[in-house]
Amino acid sequence: MKISANGITLEVDDQGPAGGPPLLLIMGLGMQLIAWPQEMVAQLVARGFRVIRFDNRDIGLSQHFDGVRTPSVPWSAMRYAMHLKVRAPYSLRDMAADALGVLDALGIERAHVCGASLGGMIAQHLAAENPHRLLSLTLLMTTAGARSLPQPSMAVRQVLIKRPAGNDAAAVVAHLQRVFTVIGSPAYPAEPAQLRQRLLASVQRSWHPSGTTRQLLAVMADGDRTPLLASIRTPTCIIHGEADPLIPVAAGHHLVQHVRGATADFIPGMGHDLPEPLLPRIVAGMAENAARA
Repeated sequence: MKISANGITLEVDDQGPAGGPPLLLIMGLGMQLIAWPQEMVAQLVARGFRVIRFDNRDIGLSQHFDGVRTPSVPWSAMRYAMHLKVRAPYSLRDMAADALGVLDALGIERAHVCGASLGGMIAQHLAAENPHRLLSLTLLMTTAGARSLPQPSMAVRQVLIKRPAGNDAAAVVAHLQRVFTVIGSPAYPAEPAQLRQRLLASVQRSWHPSGTTRQLLAVMADGDRTPLLASIRTPTCIIHGEADPLIPVAAGHHLVQHVRGATADFIPGMGHDLPEPLLPRIVAGMAENAARA
């Protein structure tokens, strides 16, 4: 369903008992709400949660920002490397305001929040700047962006700078399959046919790479969020794969060190994805952290 939130239009999926504790899921860079597996949603609903997923701005079926001037990514990356200001069409704070707008539109005063990757960066702003709106916080395979932290592996960098061989669905799916194979969990590899099927469903629903570019600029413009972490008082759980090649596990340890009272689950063999065999463990961690609230 479409809702108006923070002055824009966002696509929202709302499942589970209306009176259950609300759980807002915030997805990562360029990823749509369906990147939260339905199996995971079902497990959370079975635990009594009202699970709310949404497409971030500029992605999926939510409002796009194609008319906004977008700086060059290579130029912006160079400025970032030189510790110069990076300009972006919108900020992670804007995206956090979108998430709050979703809760407002649904009449929800306080919610449990889980953010994955970019979604976890957005959730850090949400928790630090609007603590009265969060019941608990789960940060999943994400980072505070400290410059001292390890960067993505060379294999990841090489696959990320490549582009699809064409604009047709088959070429885009083939490209995305290469990306997800490289960043995925080495101990829990996705079955190729199932991965292709999921990626095809995503591309058919929406393929909007320019939105991903603008979200990436927002990440670079945001810089180091470590100073924000001291303001987080919400019960927080850090879940991170020990084999994550995109956001190395050191970023998870850094979050634990800087978020007061945070618990953690560092999962051997997990990369930068949500493998089906690990969903019960991840869901259990989220539920246990929610119970701390």
